[in-house]
Amino acid sequence: MTTPDPMKGFRGVMSAMLILEAIVVLLALLVVAKSSGLATWQGWSVGAMAFLLIATCAFVARPWGLHLALTLQAIACLGFFITPALGAVGVAFALGWTWMLWARHDVLKRMSEGRLSSQQPPTE
Repeated sequence: MTTPDPMKGFRGVMSAMLILEAIVVLLALLVVAKSSGLATWQGWSVGAMAFLLIATCAFVARPWGLHLALTLQAIACLGFFITPALGAVGVAFALGWTWMLWARHDVLKRMSEGRLSSQQPPTE
């Protein structure tokens, strides 16, 4: 019997977070459309950010996938220079990513100590 991999579940949560962020970033296009228009560099930047967030889901299983996702998150936080709506989305999701990374660290620590419930011997 194989033991479950908790990091596989983490990759799913990362993908879900990226998709949710892409949806919210696409909603920021409504703000850009009202202020400067979709055909401006702000509109293209927000659209490109949403595309990159979705495309990153394909790479979360790679060893560098987490670094790519965090780099996009840092760029989203700098989105205040594009439009304040994008910067606000970046900061809000940065808090979510911070919590997620803390939870990942905790699981890795428990895994190394052998304290995960999946690592305990079966009781009969």
